[in-house]
Amino acid sequence: MANTKSARKAARVTARRTEINKRRRSQMRGAIRKVEEAITRGDKNAALAAMKAAEPEIMRAAQKGIAHKKTASRKVSRLTHRIAKLGK
Repeated sequence: MANTKSARKAARVTARRTEINKRRRSQMRGAIRKVEEAITRGDKNAALAAMKAAEPEIMRAAQKGIAHKKTASRKVSRLTHRIAKLGK
Protein backbone atom coordinates (compact mmCIF):
# COMPACT_ATOMS: atom_id res chain seq x y z
CA MET A 1 0.00 0.00 0.00
CA ALA A 2 1.12 3.55 -0.72
CA ASN A 3 2.76 5.27 2.23
CA THR A 4 3.34 8.86 1.15
CA LYS A 5 0.73 11.43 0.23
CA SER A 6 2.04 11.66 -3.35
CA ALA A 7 2.01 7.87 -3.74
CA ARG A 8 -1.61 7.71 -2.52
CA LYS A 9 -2.55 10.38 -5.06
CA ALA A 10 -0.69 8.54 -7.82
CA ALA A 11 -2.66 5.39 -6.96
CA ARG A 12 -5.94 7.33 -7.22
CA VAL A 13 -4.93 8.83 -10.56
CA THR A 14 -3.88 5.42 -11.88
CA ALA A 15 -7.24 3.91 -10.91
CA ARG A 16 -9.12 6.77 -12.58
CA ARG A 17 -7.06 6.57 -15.79
CA THR A 18 -7.42 2.77 -15.88
CA GLU A 19 -11.21 3.09 -15.96
CA ILE A 20 -11.07 5.66 -18.75
CA ASN A 21 -8.63 3.53 -20.76
CA LYS A 22 -10.81 0.42 -20.33
CA ARG A 23 -13.81 2.30 -21.68
CA ARG A 24 -11.87 3.61 -24.68
CA ARG A 25 -10.37 0.20 -25.45
CA SER A 26 -13.83 -1.37 -25.23
CA GLN A 27 -15.29 1.24 -27.62
CA MET A 28 -12.49 0.60 -30.09
CA ARG A 29 -12.93 -3.17 -29.96
CA GLY A 30 -16.70 -2.84 -30.33
CA ALA A 31 -16.30 -0.66 -33.41
CA ILE A 32 -13.89 -3.17 -34.95
CA ARG A 33 -16.28 -6.02 -34.12
CA LYS A 34 -19.15 -4.28 -35.97
CA VAL A 35 -17.00 -3.94 -39.10
CA GLU A 36 -15.90 -7.57 -38.93
CA GLU A 37 -19.48 -8.78 -38.48
CA ALA A 38 -20.59 -6.83 -41.55
CA ILE A 39 -17.68 -8.28 -43.53
CA THR A 40 -18.60 -11.80 -42.38
CA ARG A 41 -22.20 -11.25 -43.53
CA GLY A 42 -20.86 -10.00 -46.86
CA ASP A 43 -22.75 -6.72 -46.54
CA LYS A 44 -20.45 -4.16 -48.15
CA ASN A 45 -22.68 -1.13 -47.44
CA ALA A 46 -22.97 -1.98 -43.75
CA ALA A 47 -19.24 -2.66 -43.59
CA LEU A 48 -18.46 0.73 -45.14
CA ALA A 49 -20.81 2.48 -42.71
CA ALA A 50 -19.30 0.63 -39.75
CA MET A 51 -15.78 1.41 -40.99
CA LYS A 52 -16.63 5.10 -41.28
CA ALA A 53 -17.49 5.02 -37.56
CA ALA A 54 -14.66 2.67 -36.54
CA GLU A 55 -11.70 4.44 -38.15
CA PRO A 56 -11.91 7.57 -35.95
CA GLU A 57 -12.34 5.35 -32.87
CA ILE A 58 -9.22 3.36 -33.73
CA MET A 59 -7.11 6.41 -34.51
CA ARG A 60 -8.34 8.22 -31.38
CA ALA A 61 -7.31 5.20 -29.31
CA ALA A 62 -3.84 5.42 -30.87
CA GLN A 63 -3.66 9.13 -30.16
CA LYS A 64 -4.62 8.56 -26.52
CA GLY A 65 -2.05 5.78 -26.09
CA ILE A 66 -4.51 2.90 -25.87
CA ALA A 67 -3.05 1.28 -28.98
CA HIS A 68 0.23 1.89 -30.75
CA LYS A 69 0.01 4.22 -33.75
CA LYS A 70 1.28 1.63 -36.21
CA THR A 71 -1.00 -1.06 -34.78
CA ALA A 72 -3.99 1.23 -35.30
CA SER A 73 -2.93 2.03 -38.86
CA ARG A 74 -2.45 -1.67 -39.58
CA LYS A 75 -5.94 -2.49 -38.26
CA VAL A 76 -7.53 0.23 -40.40
CA SER A 77 -5.58 -0.89 -43.46
CA ARG A 78 -6.49 -4.56 -43.08
CA LEU A 79 -10.17 -3.84 -42.48
CA THR A 80 -10.28 -1.50 -45.49
CA HIS A 81 -8.63 -4.14 -47.64
CA ARG A 82 -11.13 -6.78 -46.52
CA ILE A 83 -14.04 -4.45 -47.33
CA ALA A 84 -12.59 -3.73 -50.78
CA LYS A 85 -12.43 -7.48 -51.49
CA LEU A 86 -16.19 -7.79 -50.85
CA GLY A 87 -16.99 -6.06 -54.15
CA LYS A 88 -15.24 -8.71 -56.24
